[in-house]
Amino acid sequence: MKLIGLIGGMSWENTIDYYRVINEIINKRLGDWNSAKIILYSVNFQEILPLQNSDKWDIITEEMIEICKKLELIGCKAIVICSNTMHKIADQIESQISIPIIHVVDKTSKAIKKKNINKVGLLGTRFTMEGGFYVRRLEDKHKLSVLVPEKKERDYIHNAIYTEFAKGIFKNNTKEKFLEIIHELIQNGAQGIILGCTEIPLIIKPEDVNIPLFDTLKIHLLGAVDYMLN
Repeated sequence: MKLIGLIGGMSWENTIDYYRVINEIINKRLGDWNSAKIILYSVNFQEILPLQNSDKWDIITEEMIEICKKLELIGCKAIVICSNTMHKIADQIESQISIPIIHVVDKTSKAIKKKNINKVGLLGTRFTMEGGFYVRRLEDKHKLSVLVPEKKERDYIHNAIYTEFAKGIFKNNTKEKFLEIIHELIQNGAQGIILGCTEIPLIIKPEDVNIPLFDTLKIHLLGAVDYMLN
């Protein structure tokens, strides 16, 4: 089993699921007392969020590269960044280390293609929906068509993620609004919906809609386990 490095804390809510579910999958596959070989580096999100909001991604990139180098030095064979948004700088980070980053977009596109779907809706932070890095990778590298909500809805989703979900707050009226946005994407032709923030699956469930939901947290976790055991 390969040792992997998790970079968490963005938010700590979803990092708990990353650690717990990876271990559950490892134990299910191997049985007995098997558990995952993991080094977890959990950041203080209070230090990261202001840099994101002021578009100081160069500073974030430098800090993330240093974290990854430390994990590589310890002996990690791959990096899992426990955040869709932080994959905005994944390519820059990977160019400065000699171990791979298990990329959430690549694993998600593979899951989409298994369903024979070519047009998907994308929900996530403003950085994910508007930053280009997520949509471009899906469209250019994986030849998928991607729909995102209108500006007003994108702002609503972004604010809910940071002011509610990242703090462990999940409201019924927020869920209802998310479902309205999802149904609008379906009306516009989406055949599936990417839950492109690892907190969204904590409130939106497969039984809530009648088309496939792509839970990037679970997809990412499975990709990590496959790498560890391959």
